[in-house]
Amino acid sequence: MSLLPHYTHIINPKLKHIYLSFDNEGNLVIKSPKVTQQKIEQLLLKKSSWINNAREKIQQKKGKPLDFSSDLELYYMGKVYSLTLVQHSKKRTHLDFDGEEFTLFYHTYDEGLFQTHFDKFYKIEAQKHIPSHVAFWAEKMCLSPTNVRFRKTKRQWGSCSGKNALSFNTMMMKLPHDVIQYIIIHELAHIKYKHHQKDFWQLVEQYLPDYRKQVAELKNYMT
Repeated sequence: MSLLPHYTHIINPKLKHIYLSFDNEGNLVIKSPKVTQQKIEQLLLKKSSWINNAREKIQQKKGKPLDFSSDLELYYMGKVYSLTLVQHSKKRTHLDFDGEEFTLFYHTYDEGLFQTHFDKFYKIEAQKHIPSHVAFWAEKMCLSPTNVRFRKTKRQWGSCSGKNALSFNTMMMKLPHDVIQYIIIHELAHIKYKHHQKDFWQLVEQYLPDYRKQVAELKNYMT
């Protein structure tokens, strides 16, 4: 008898079909209208090879959320650095980066609090470095964003609103420099073209001829 994979089942009566996907931790998520348990199990058995292959690809991605039960490492600007947890007597939790490794000093072990400090680090770095790159490319492309914002998101690396405000995922600071430039150019191009048709990609290619290489590299990372 085959063992079924662990999964989360979300029932949505508005759906017409069953959809399989994975969250950022590689957990299987099933979304479907109301169906029998037997139908779900039949689908899982039928799609077992696809599920295993998809999960393996996710596990190989860079920049995944930290697993505190295994080797600790953080990605920054496309490079991976070791992370060491050091308990100290001070009440304050502090994340330090010396250019060679990360060290998190803590008083009480709290993985949720640790993640908050990692998120804060990426946000500060994004706010420090990204605006100047946006200004550089905006001038070259003769395009003017109305605003530049930063927040952590689970799905998108960046977006451009209908009013031409750009929003960037703070987790992009995990990515290599050239990939970051691609995301910036991509979102700036949306100021002129609110679609992904030929004109849009021609504009991106005009300023980043090897953009396809950066797109391929981006697929190796998780938000």
